[in-house]
Amino acid sequence: MADLQTERDFDVAALSDPLRFCGHLDCNLTALEALVPVVVRLDGHLVRISGEAGPVDTAHGVLARMFDAAQRGSQVTPEDVALAASEILTPAPGGPQALPKTVVATHRGREIRPRTAGQRAFVEAMERSPLVFAIGPAGTGKTFLAIAMAVRALRNREVQRIVLTRPAVEAGEKLGFLPGDLREKVDPYLRPLYDALEELMDESVVARALERGTIEVAPLAYMRGRTLSDAYIILDEAQNATREQLKMFLTRIGRNARMVVAGDVTQIDLPPNVRPGLLDAPGLFGHIDEIGIVELDETDVVRNPLVAKIVAAYAKAR
Repeated sequence: MADLQTERDFDVAALSDPLRFCGHLDCNLTALEALVPVVVRLDGHLVRISGEAGPVDTAHGVLARMFDAAQRGSQVTPEDVALAASEILTPAPGGPQALPKTVVATHRGREIRPRTAGQRAFVEAMERSPLVFAIGPAGTGKTFLAIAMAVRALRNREVQRIVLTRPAVEAGEKLGFLPGDLREKVDPYLRPLYDALEELMDESVVARALERGTIEVAPLAYMRGRTLSDAYIILDEAQNATREQLKMFLTRIGRNARMVVAGDVTQIDLPPNVRPGLLDAPGLFGHIDEIGIVELDETDVVRNPLVAKIVAAYAKAR
């Protein structure tokens, strides 16, 4: 027998800016209706929820998290609504959590924060541990969130510089001879890192920081022999680093430094007889308290909903 229909109100009168809560054209309320089988309508300062008792309670819990985030000054998005709903429907052992705080705001005013439970775990690990491994498929925001945390640390003067690196390994095709000086030769491999920086910071600010050395983008081979102190160091595409290269990189960490190693073990471009160091990381370092290891999956893909389906299809085919 179906639950009886019920109605419950949620009061948003205390919000100074209801748009932060509802979203443009009430898109957050529409997103809530798509996720939970209820009817949601805005009536003055009241959000009225109607439906069966269980879903109504779930929707009310989602609205409470949205309200808290809006009161903190965050612009709530449909992705935040989806995260709140998923965490209520599948409760974590620690109990209900508020929506994640904004990591950093871009130069265009866009707020960057975790959009899935896995991304939340990744950000919390970066806040807690000086060394974090993030292992997961394309589109899960590993590199972008790591660079966002680095930009925040730099803005807050927690570090003096950002060092971004990745192995210069071709993705399954030979590019042949590349003209130009050394920087022009390696830039094609490093372009994704520049793209992430320019999404977070104005292009002219990035250019000045690169000029001054406040931000450094370099191939992994350039890390040998260095000690990186007072820095936020990120290794991207770590699945293409050999065990020896990964050891070399990890031992570069100096005083007051934070390090993030991000990679996707399903997209290895090394020769078949070469074992990536990232495959051994969970077994080698999982018992060390100061090291965080976060594994993301297709449920954490935020690049495009289609990417999650592509990743899942390849996972099934293995």
